[in-house]
Amino acid sequence: MIGSPTNIAIFLMNNPHLRKNIEHIYIMGGGVRSRNPAGCCPLNATVSCQPKQCGDPGNLFSSYESNPYAEFNIFADPLFCFQVIHSGIPVTLVPLDATNTIPTDPEFFEVFEQKQATYEAQYCYKSLKMARDTWLDNQFYSSYYMWDSFTSGVAASIMLQNPHNSKNGENQFSEMEYINITVVTSNQPYGINDGSNPAFDGRRVPKFGLEKGGIHSGHVQTSPRDPFCIVKNGKGKCQDGYTKETAGPDSVQVLVATRAKASAEPNSQLKKAFFKSFLDVLNHPHQSGKFNFTNQFPYYREVLHKPDFGTKRLGKPVVFDMDMSPGDFLSLLYLLKVPVEVINIKAIIVSPTGWANAATIDVVYDLLHMMGRDDIPVGLGEVIGTNQSNPKFPDSVGGCKYSKAIPQGSGGFLDSDTLYGLARDLPRSPRRYTAENSVAFGAPRDTDHPKLRQPRANEVWESVMKSLESAGSKITLLTNGPLTNLAKIILSKDYKSSMIQEVYVVGGHLSNGCFDKGNLLNKHPNDYAEMNMFLDPFAAKTVFESSLNITLIPLEAQREVSSFSKLVQKLRLTNNTPEALFTNRLISMLNRLQHIHNRYQHMDIFLGEILGAVVLAGDHSVVKPVLQVKPIKVLAGGDESTDGQIVIDEKQGKSVRALKSIDPDAYYEAFANQLGEKEQSAVIGSFEEQKRIWNTPPK
Repeated sequence: MIGSPTNIAIFLMNNPHLRKNIEHIYIMGGGVRSRNPAGCCPLNATVSCQPKQCGDPGNLFSSYESNPYAEFNIFADPLFCFQVIHSGIPVTLVPLDATNTIPTDPEFFEVFEQKQATYEAQYCYKSLKMARDTWLDNQFYSSYYMWDSFTSGVAASIMLQNPHNSKNGENQFSEMEYINITVVTSNQPYGINDGSNPAFDGRRVPKFGLEKGGIHSGHVQTSPRDPFCIVKNGKGKCQDGYTKETAGPDSVQVLVATRAKASAEPNSQLKKAFFKSFLDVLNHPHQSGKFNFTNQFPYYREVLHKPDFGTKRLGKPVVFDMDMSPGDFLSLLYLLKVPVEVINIKAIIVSPTGWANAATIDVVYDLLHMMGRDDIPVGLGEVIGTNQSNPKFPDSVGGCKYSKAIPQGSGGFLDSDTLYGLARDLPRSPRRYTAENSVAFGAPRDTDHPKLRQPRANEVWESVMKSLESAGSKITLLTNGPLTNLAKIILSKDYKSSMIQEVYVVGGHLSNGCFDKGNLLNKHPNDYAEMNMFLDPFAAKTVFESSLNITLIPLEAQREVSSFSKLVQKLRLTNNTPEALFTNRLISMLNRLQHIHNRYQHMDIFLGEILGAVVLAGDHSVVKPVLQVKPIKVLAGGDESTDGQIVIDEKQGKSVRALKSIDPDAYYEAFANQLGEKEQSAVIGSFEEQKRIWNTPPK
């Protein structure tokens, strides 16, 4: 187990009769007697160096001021980790105690660079090098450890030494010791219900058979910056997730890795025994990967498809700002199908503060490649929303409190990252996301391939503005996610509002009463906010207080066009272009998921996201949009129960055009028919078609 204990704990609780079939559990996580060297000022540091989590048992760098005791994996789910460690199944723990003694060092990197005989070795070296080159500060070698791989090595070595698990855990790589520990899940005072502990608060009988007034019945840390945990002028007092050494009745004996063993070769560049084995195993010719694209396909070649519009009179210049939800990808397909004489997509900027992570930008590249539009630049925005970082630790992600409104697994990040599994069917673009940095672009370290660096949203925006300014044109912006990118543009020193013709904002909720609620998920206490506004309320406030000409596509209008059955029916009647077929598959899957599992009940919110693209580019005489002028204001005071809500304010509100209604049947038909048009159709319909090309000699 090298991550959160949640899955294993749920399995054990749901299948107690199968515990006897589990011989041993190896865990990477926790800190028992650790003294964290990360975050300490180096010996030659200047007086300006501020130590972060130097010497603490844990490694929650983004919230060490509230909890200096916990380690990331255990802090993710302390109570379920308690269930695993106290399950009665033998446990070997590889905590920070041991991993802190095996940092990656320059000598290891030097040897690794020279020793890459297999694809696995090449992949691991490049991944590790990217981590080093994009580290937040210059302390990579003193703060990046072989956490998970070292744990895998210790576990494999123990099992190889003795298939039936040697009693004392003898292995090649780490010294071991039996220690009595427990997992701290709450903080004193115990037995006082303050609304933070879901296992006790409001329950006559505690969950999981826990004892009333026991050590698990206290305050549970509710956020990285939980005020309960923060002590003025001192270290945080919360210990949730601390694998604490104790001899009390709640402890359990666990085999603990305490220190990485030194190399048996005193003159070796590789100072730790595990380093040598790690490189030897990765470079072993047996069980090595057989394929990469260049030798799997005999005629593999990277080709960029860029259209030649010749003498066509190009239409309205548009920048599409998306957050990579399924609805955003459908909107992008629609915009790419609209004739270029109507819509001329100049760029796409992507916000990873929404439904997917930064690397999901690969799916954007693949879809553009499918449609023959590798000419469209794609810029990646900031990962952290406006004003959401911890002011005392500006490089942290301690302020990402709004993103918890998005499900982490089913129906959320994991599904969006793969476009519900359908991303694998798209042709593969030569353009890919890469974390590689370049000194020329402000990075602290250089890399081998700076030209491969992922362009930033602000760079792409500035490039588009320069090209339009010289041509005397203005841009129309369509935003389909949090307004982070647009707020950054407005706040930049080179911002020129005169270059923006108009902005279409898909999001926001104009509530008509107490029963007309927003669409936040995860049972969030904020009843009236809409997701895009809530994910970055400070950005939304910045945008709606600007002088921009805004058309709002609110939740009220989106809900009018959220029928899966009607859209699927229209798609079945249109031409079977590759893009229409792909859209039909994706929408049908979302519809099916919504009907079979309660975790997918929110799938229809993605259909409404297409509405902005249709209102922007569709024929208004057909879809008949009705717009009303509203003076609105976005709430963004730092209170999660109200942030992101839109209120009508006659005195101080910003006047925007808000879409009141649209003809639903005409809308479904317009969207489906555009997808079925033979013009501007896919250049490469699928990955299967791409593979056939790569297996066929060129003409």
